Amino acid sequence: MPNPRKVAMLAEITDSLGRATVAVSADYSGLTVAQLTELRRALRPTGAEVKIVKNTLASMAADAVGRPEMKGLLTGPTAIAIGFADPVAPVKALTEHFRTRRMNVTINAGWIDGQIVDRAGVDDIATLPSKEQLIADFAGKIQSPIYNFAGLITASVRNFAGLVDARANQLEGDAA
Repeated sequence: MPNPRKVAMLAEITDSLGRATVAVSADYSGLTVAQLTELRRALRPTGAEVKIVKNTLASMAADAVGRPEMKGLLTGPTAIAIGFADPVAPVKALTEHFRTRRMNVTINAGWIDGQIVDRAGVDDIATLPSKEQLIADFAGKIQSPIYNFAGLITASVRNFAGLVDARANQLEGDAA
């Protein structure tokens, strides 16, 4: 008969994995409780959470939510950073936190949009701009030709008005 505590843990992990847009697993051995707490605080603004999971429970949860590929994240002592909104922000915050704190933590793999990526893939994701930045860049690139076209039309009208004004002044000078 299953332990009630493990049933609750399985339900919590299942809920998290079911809502996840991104997950990154890391080997947390060697980290203190204070360092894990600091990591959780660093990821909180991105809408992500860090869970220390038993691999068997996480494997069962991955099967329960229909994402068996997530089992590829589960090797050794596993801490999983799970993001629920923007898939890039948690990965950026995680890698930045490890880099700035000079933590010797091994990132095992990542899961994004149904695909497992290796450590190099996680590093590549961390270098991507945020979703908001990509939208702003895209909007700017769409608006740029429109602004240029509007500027050209305005300049043409201004030049034509200048020519008409100069010709009017010339005709007034000839008439006098």
